[in-house]
Amino acid sequence: MTTTVPPETASGEKKSNALATATSVVKEYGIILALVVIIGFFQVVTQGRLLQPNNVTSLVQQNAYVFILAVGMLMIIVAGHIDLSVGSVVAAVGGVLGVLMTDFHVNPWLAIVVALVVGGIIGAWQGFWVAYVGVPAFIVTLGGMLIFRGVALVLVGYTRAGFDADFLAISNDGVAGTAGFLGSLDAFTLVVGAVGIAWIVISTVLRRVRAQRRGLVVESLGLMVARLVVLAVLLGLATYWIALSALGLPYVLVIVGVVVIAYAWVMGNTVFGRHIYAVGGNLAAAKLSGINTRKVNFWLFVNMGWLCGLAAVVVTSRAGAAVAAAGNNYELDAIAACFIGGAAVTGGIGRVPGAIIGALIMGVLNMGLSIMGVDPSWQSIIKGLVLIAAVAFDMINKARTKGA
Repeated sequence: MTTTVPPETASGEKKSNALATATSVVKEYGIILALVVIIGFFQVVTQGRLLQPNNVTSLVQQNAYVFILAVGMLMIIVAGHIDLSVGSVVAAVGGVLGVLMTDFHVNPWLAIVVALVVGGIIGAWQGFWVAYVGVPAFIVTLGGMLIFRGVALVLVGYTRAGFDADFLAISNDGVAGTAGFLGSLDAFTLVVGAVGIAWIVISTVLRRVRAQRRGLVVESLGLMVARLVVLAVLLGLATYWIALSALGLPYVLVIVGVVVIAYAWVMGNTVFGRHIYAVGGNLAAAKLSGINTRKVNFWLFVNMGWLCGLAAVVVTSRAGAAVAAAGNNYELDAIAACFIGGAAVTGGIGRVPGAIIGALIMGVLNMGLSIMGVDPSWQSIIKGLVLIAAVAFDMINKARTKGA
């Protein structure tokens, strides 16, 4: 028996599918378009100063801590938690670094190892209360924000400075001249950029092939090619500008790149990453499926502490000094980057590349508004409005998807 579908029904289904597809495209690629539009706007209003080579490297150096913290914060948010203490932890670990290197003259590389371990211990302390005692993460990290800010004030009663040149180079130097130059372009930076573009293309194609073999739904070939072209062009332009800069590829960008690639792989290809999404998506179902949710939550905060230690190294190196006021509002920058990058307020949704793009948007806003000479008070207002708009956009998209 053959069933005839009324024309109006078929038309309705096509419209519904088109709406769902459009919503998916906007959700996936809208944030990239927003970044391009914001960069274009500030490039015009600053008369080309935003994308001057040295400004591009400064953008990376000044916002490296946001990139690092946003990665850890994304994992926390996906699992359905929040961490308000990261700024204070960065200040406390920075104080440890300053005391070790100036008061006790500890080798900088050993001091860095100690800082990472201290960050992990702090994370374990907070993770214990969240995972095994059951205190909400909001309360634990709010207390941590006060505790570790106090620790920073005790450790750094006065500014510690005078660090070794090798330590200062981490956030203030780059690879320029390491492999020579091609005209005025740093050769090593060009090679790294080319490898990065090739890696993105190859990994995307392989991921698509694996998904097709498993019978999963994949994006259209045309959409994938368009996305790859846009990403390749953006990365190529960034490589060109950085290769023209006085530093070439900054060392700190190498650190950030390793962190982003490693954690994107962890979240997308490991059991731990899948467990994080499961815990944030449906906690009861995760427990019933046998996931040790306490263990997942504990290691999430250990990881966040470790990344705070790494951010403390980057920030202290960049400033050239350890001060108790370091890390002020860093937690807000990291949280904003995650939500602007598409993380869901309710947990279970979010990707590392999205958080990094969110951090870039915040960084471009900061630099563009500073170049324009906008008052810091207005800068805060504008960034707050952008955050609210990003979350509202996500909520509206979800409502439309449910309606469709």
